[in-house]
Amino acid sequence: MFRTILNLLTAIALCASASAGLAQQNAASQPIPYLNAQAAAPAAATPSAPAAPQAVAPAAAQPTSATATAVPAASAPEAGGDNAKSLKSTVPVPHDLSPWSMFLSAGVIVKAVMIGLAFASLVTWTIFIAKMIELSVVRGKLRRSLKTISETRSLAEAQFALGSKTRVLSAFLAAAMREARLSAGISSDSGIKERAASSFTEISRAEARRIRLGMGLLATIGATSPFVGLFGTVWGIMNSFIGISKAQTTNLAVVAPGIAEALLATAIGLVAAIPAVIIYNHFARVTKTHLEQVSRASGAAARLLSRDLDRGHGGAHVRAAE
Repeated sequence: MFRTILNLLTAIALCASASAGLAQQNAASQPIPYLNAQAAAPAAATPSAPAAPQAVAPAAAQPTSATATAVPAASAPEAGGDNAKSLKSTVPVPHDLSPWSMFLSAGVIVKAVMIGLAFASLVTWTIFIAKMIELSVVRGKLRRSLKTISETRSLAEAQFALGSKTRVLSAFLAAAMREARLSAGISSDSGIKERAASSFTEISRAEARRIRLGMGLLATIGATSPFVGLFGTVWGIMNSFIGISKAQTTNLAVVAPGIAEALLATAIGLVAAIPAVIIYNHFARVTKTHLEQVSRASGAAARLLSRDLDRGHGGAHVRAAE
């Protein structure tokens, strides 16, 4: 069940990344209004340059009128201020700084880092949901099975009462009965108990490996995601500084979008790492409790085996006395 859910969510993540790539291609095919406005700004400013000589020429031709010279000189700065205001108002905001827009505007490496971290976060929550369901079901079944066999007197009676409800406890009972059957005719009870205890240890280790499936992946995601996000941030900031050197400007409106896109990779890395660490610590406590219940089940099976051995020796002594 855990692997089925993981494969399903992996397919969903791949479809989401493919749709993001198509959205980026559509966005790249559209013209950028900020660049068009920058190209239009010099074209609008070029015809206003010859206006200054025309405004000064009447002032030189009529030196006798002081008022005539003052009016053109005062009108020139006003015209220049109006042109600057109109140009400033027509230039739009260069970037939409929403997370989705920053993702679409990021470079290939930074975008690959973001997609990988988003997939790691998806895997984390998949493991969380699957393990929560699995541990809840397994712990509930084992608790009820231990309560069921607490009043039984022999291995056969316990196995009949339990059936196949609990995987690990049924395995303990089956191992004890198999060892008692294979050791028939051997008078040493201590050897039978040691061999049964060895079988119980193997079953307990197999159960521990099974119940911890996926926790190693959680630990890996929690430990490496911040550094992967930091790699994307360093790469994005490096590209931003290269763009600044090519543009030969330190304007914040030009610098800020690239740095914000790079920092988004670190943010996604933390979003993937923090839940992974918390979920790993939670499952470490829960699995420890479950393995303690498994040890209790092993002890219950060992006690039933010991009763059967003592009961068998008691019957042999009765027959010998008769």
